[in-house]
Amino acid sequence: MFRTKICDLLGIEYPIIQGGMVWVSYHALCAAVSEAGGLGTLAGGSMTPDELREEIRLVRERTAKPFAVNVPIIMPASEDLVRVAIEEKVPVLTTSAGNPARFTEQIHEAGLKAIHVSPSATLAERAWQAGVDAVVAEGIEAGGHDGFDEITTMALVPQVVEKVDIPVVAAGGIADARGFLAALALGAHGVQVGTRFAATHEAYCCDKFKQAILEAADTSTVVTGRSFGPTRCIRNRLAETILEAERNGASASELLEIIGTGRSRAASLQGDVEHGTIYCGQIAGLIGELKSAGQVIREITEGAAELLGSLHETARR
Repeated sequence: MFRTKICDLLGIEYPIIQGGMVWVSYHALCAAVSEAGGLGTLAGGSMTPDELREEIRLVRERTAKPFAVNVPIIMPASEDLVRVAIEEKVPVLTTSAGNPARFTEQIHEAGLKAIHVSPSATLAERAWQAGVDAVVAEGIEAGGHDGFDEITTMALVPQVVEKVDIPVVAAGGIADARGFLAALALGAHGVQVGTRFAATHEAYCCDKFKQAILEAADTSTVVTGRSFGPTRCIRNRLAETILEAERNGASASELLEIIGTGRSRAASLQGDVEHGTIYCGQIAGLIGELKSAGQVIREITEGAAELLGSLHETARR
């Protein structure tokens, strides 16, 4: 059912990748997604190298199936995180927020697959030229850090498909069977899902963080930090403060001072949903209940098969 090039490349049953979300994507979620037939991902962005090594080993205690580690290249510890992933022989390493050429050769020399997250067709083409095995075309609908050009998933994916000769994974605004099937129709070979997996029993984040996602509507998220790094999050007191400062012409350094440090951790782990950053995609309005990661994957794949049958019937009329 829905076996694509990304399945063959990564050795997974379904073309569904769980996005690497800081303070959310730890061993329980990663292993559950992989066990259900997708590709679970550990979020290296919120771990020290030693913590990542421990999380990798905890995943292996729970599943023998392929999984990934995500490393934001911009992080000071990115080299050490990549080294740990290679030493632990993680099957797939996904990179983001930087030039993947920095790591592609050593990833391949170690026998790992390299995937890079790109917010534009131009950057996706550069990643392909740098030698990655697949690219994730991530639209502005996605939660967390997004591209400066703010290209939507529907516009981005087919343009990336035209630019590169490697498998393309669609991301941003995908949470159910409809989004999954739409991504395949756009030419993608799979999807990367973030926010829907954040609202699962296995996600590492606290209950207040998950509840904020469940209560979100289609208009609940905003993009802050456009002058130095666009970030989609749920509108709260912190987000309103940042937006007001941006409207008043605050500099990047002034905005960074407002944001401070540890805001994502404060929301995700400590439950400060007013003064912390709640990374969340625009699709949150479709998410009304907590589910297991396995249930999410089953509903996407089984629902897509049913929907495809309905489309076939419609086409015959």
